[in-house]
Amino acid sequence: MTTATKNFSTLDVGLTWHNSFAKLGQHFYTRLAPHSLPEPYWVGRSVALAREMGLIESWLSSPELLEVLSGNQPMSGTQPLASVYSGHQFGQWAGQLGDGRAILLGETSLGLEVQLKGAGLTPYSRMGDGRAVLRSSIREFLCSEAMQGLGIPTSRALCVTGSDEPIRRETIETAAVVTRVAPSFVRFGHFEHFSHRGQHEQLKVLADYVIDRFYPACRSGDKFAGNPYAALLEAVSERTALMVAHWQAVGFCHGVMNTDNMSILGLTIDYGPFQFLDAYNPGHICNHSDHQGRYAFNKQPNIAYWNLFCLGQALLPLIEDQELAIAALESYKTVFPNALEKLMRAKLGLLEIDGSNSTETLTQDRALIEDILKLLAQDQVDYTIFWRRLSHSSAGTDTEAVRDLFLNRDAIDAWLLRYSERLAQSPRGLVADLMLKTNPKFVLRNHLGEQAIRKAKLKDFSQVDTLLLLLESPFEEHPGFEEYADFPPDWASSIEISCSS
Repeated sequence: MTTATKNFSTLDVGLTWHNSFAKLGQHFYTRLAPHSLPEPYWVGRSVALAREMGLIESWLSSPELLEVLSGNQPMSGTQPLASVYSGHQFGQWAGQLGDGRAILLGETSLGLEVQLKGAGLTPYSRMGDGRAVLRSSIREFLCSEAMQGLGIPTSRALCVTGSDEPIRRETIETAAVVTRVAPSFVRFGHFEHFSHRGQHEQLKVLADYVIDRFYPACRSGDKFAGNPYAALLEAVSERTALMVAHWQAVGFCHGVMNTDNMSILGLTIDYGPFQFLDAYNPGHICNHSDHQGRYAFNKQPNIAYWNLFCLGQALLPLIEDQELAIAALESYKTVFPNALEKLMRAKLGLLEIDGSNSTETLTQDRALIEDILKLLAQDQVDYTIFWRRLSHSSAGTDTEAVRDLFLNRDAIDAWLLRYSERLAQSPRGLVADLMLKTNPKFVLRNHLGEQAIRKAKLKDFSQVDTLLLLLESPFEEHPGFEEYADFPPDWASSIEISCSS
């Protein structure tokens, strides 16, 4: 087992560190070092994120950085800690939770927090072992970067390191560590923790920290009579609405939308039993542990609002006016549907006519959206393939390929006629360009992730690299990689993803 023998200079990798979260005080975290990971090896690395972080690229292949990001060596300037939070899980109050296997190293000069997930036991591990397994780590790494490629608000993943250390889940698996990156990992559950315990002084410290660092405009507005905490609730509601609208448009199922998995910045975090839809089934449940279907695909928008209501309750001691808190949540009900409609119109290439849209045109467009979703659900059409084929069809190619996806040809023909009449009012080139930049060719389907995981267990990481390449630019054609954009095999429907990782 590797032991910590020296600190690596921050100048070596091009990063300088501080930790603004650590300044909040001892109520918010426990300081501790990551646990070492025996004989680590690289599994996957994002060069794109390394560049954005200002990390010297040559270090992304170095044995020294491998040791640091596996928890085996400290890096000077970092202040490792695990934060405490609480939350509602599957609709029930779960009490104290916290970073049970994630350790925050610190914050770079660019304002990005770096966290090691799977770095060992913390005081908040409860009955867990503090480790992450290779299977779930690869999925989180790839999906974090896939969501970034799709333009969806998300935490990021710099790399995955693995080890042959055995970890028990349903079976014996091997350990891994994901290096996660985000402006902040503060969750709704952080606020719930202090509010539920009546620690209103700490609640205010946390809220002021989040406002001053991420939402400074909340202090200058007068919409809520100068109440910055109500303004914060509204701002978080709007960011969350935008995030979930993107999920619904691209067909992404999060799978475990507990309040402790909701980012205060409206970022997609905590990739566990997620899935991109194959066949379009609005009621699809991607989490094998979700026996009641609480987090089904079509329930995600309402669950997000429910979670925001919990956040509002947590902030109520600071807002001090229940009606004001409810008013701050109201914007979700307009921002979400408006954002989703805008995204769906873009997926269909429905441009504005003469610089504006009449009420009649908007009504027709909404009917086109509603009707095609009904047809997709009726015939269980592959969601991603349909939108990509329709994009090419709008450019005047592969028109029959769209019809071939449907059993009810009369229904799709009638819809396509209405759709073509609407598109005739817009320049075809602009429509096709918009659609091809909106409807991805590649998404991280469950079977693709599973294939990469199976190879990785044999120390073959080639498919992890291939998927990362495709998912970083999912709207490009990538000739020669058509199989990664094809229909899922029959066995894909038998893949079960649960909360265990």
